[in-house]
Amino acid sequence: MKHHHKLTVALCLIWAATILYGEMFAFWVPSLFTCSWPHHKSHGVESDGNFTKVAIVTDPQLMDKTSFRLSSKTLALELAQFYTDINMRRSFVQSVLPFKPDVVLFLGDYFDGGPFLPEEEWQESLSRFKHVFGLNSQGKVGDIPTFYIPGNHDVGYSRVASHKQDVIDRYQKVFGIRNRRFMIGGVEFISIDAQAIDGNPQKDLAQEVWKFVQNVSTDAQSHPRVLLTHIPLYRPDQTACGPHRGVSVIDQRFWRHFQDQEVIYQNYVSPESSKKLLELIKPMLVLSGHDHDQCTITHKSEAGDVTEHTLGTISWQQGNIYPSFMLLSVPNAVHQNSSDLDKMLHTQLCFLPCQLFIYMWYLSLFAMSLLALLLWPNHGIGFLNNAADCISNVMKSSFLSSVTKEKNEDENCEYEMVWDAEGSMHLVKKVLQTPVKRQSDKPLVEKGNAVLRSAARKNANEQIELMMDSDVNAGAGGSDPLMRSTSKSRTKLVIQRVIRTIMMIIVIAALNVPIYMMLLFKDWIEQE
Repeated sequence: MKHHHKLTVALCLIWAATILYGEMFAFWVPSLFTCSWPHHKSHGVESDGNFTKVAIVTDPQLMDKTSFRLSSKTLALELAQFYTDINMRRSFVQSVLPFKPDVVLFLGDYFDGGPFLPEEEWQESLSRFKHVFGLNSQGKVGDIPTFYIPGNHDVGYSRVASHKQDVIDRYQKVFGIRNRRFMIGGVEFISIDAQAIDGNPQKDLAQEVWKFVQNVSTDAQSHPRVLLTHIPLYRPDQTACGPHRGVSVIDQRFWRHFQDQEVIYQNYVSPESSKKLLELIKPMLVLSGHDHDQCTITHKSEAGDVTEHTLGTISWQQGNIYPSFMLLSVPNAVHQNSSDLDKMLHTQLCFLPCQLFIYMWYLSLFAMSLLALLLWPNHGIGFLNNAADCISNVMKSSFLSSVTKEKNEDENCEYEMVWDAEGSMHLVKKVLQTPVKRQSDKPLVEKGNAVLRSAARKNANEQIELMMDSDVNAGAGGSDPLMRSTSKSRTKLVIQRVIRTIMMIIVIAALNVPIYMMLLFKDWIEQE
């Protein structure tokens, strides 16, 4: 097998392994190696019957025409949607569902331009959302109970929602009411429409939310509570968010419309509303999204310290190159009077594959493969073979020199047999005497040398003249054809290498492109 054929086979295997990891194995890593249910660490695997396992996902924000200001059905938008959707589908199906959760929670922002999409395009985005996360007609992930809370990209902030009742209606028809309470295990979960909580208090949206919160606070609290809000509670600038946050800056932005005082945009719930929610609901844990980045902080309240986990987005296209999800272990039997209630809920943040790094590795490997195919020498790289040849030649030369030396020493010696007194024979080595040249031989030698030297000079002069004549003839017109021949040979070599490289790339692509396409469409078409 030729050397460039061996290189082609090696690159085929490297590309196949790379594609299998980037398109499949990387999504198995969380469930196999890097993540586990948090209660397993303290109570062991056998304690599964005592906990309800909850998987939490937020901010998929399916891309649409509002994402890049592109027209619908354009090729660029279709490709961006497909590769974003297939990544989230793999993340959810291959990374989240293998944990076999008992409940799935979505913390809002399911679409990107939800409030601004016409009905037909909104229904199309809804179909994509159901396909990405494997939802059935009841909005469940298979037989797993599934709960949703609204986000600002679903119903809009209070300024938008107050003027688009149809947007709220179509959301609630599919995902359920915006303010609700439900039980998971032995814990009560309270979800609110955080987009309306800071709206104009004289308008219906804000009044609806606060009425719901007041009803929750007046009910007898027989179970610990967890507050679910899409928009995180207030935190001052430069608040430490823990080691998992990608961007250290917390940018407070809160804008109201100058006419009706409805919210146009906000990063966090206002300080007043945050304090009031903690005092009325008295949660032991707060879960939020919206920020697209991970953050864990502790709030001070009259009931004590409350931990809030802000989850990062599950989409790699939403400004966070390290998408994530959370595993929550909820005890099935909890009493309100129990001590250390906050320690009974166990959380584990799990990171998904970095899709950007996978694509960067694809590009880097393509560049390295192209350079290797173009620059690989015809005879291969035989450093080890050349070194072995050199060592062998050195050993042979040293062996031959030692043999020659011994032979020369034997030619200048003679051996004589000698018997000792006991009758034993010994060989004695004696150096031969070199005969001395006679003085009369010297003139003859010198004469002979003189004749030989004269003849040698004559022959040398004739050779020099011939060489000079040939050089003159070559200088007169022989240099240009030689240069043209060298240039032609180099051009031919470059063309041959380019053709060889193209052929080897075709071979590598013929093997690996079908593997890539098979994995791509298998994950997209495959049903749970």
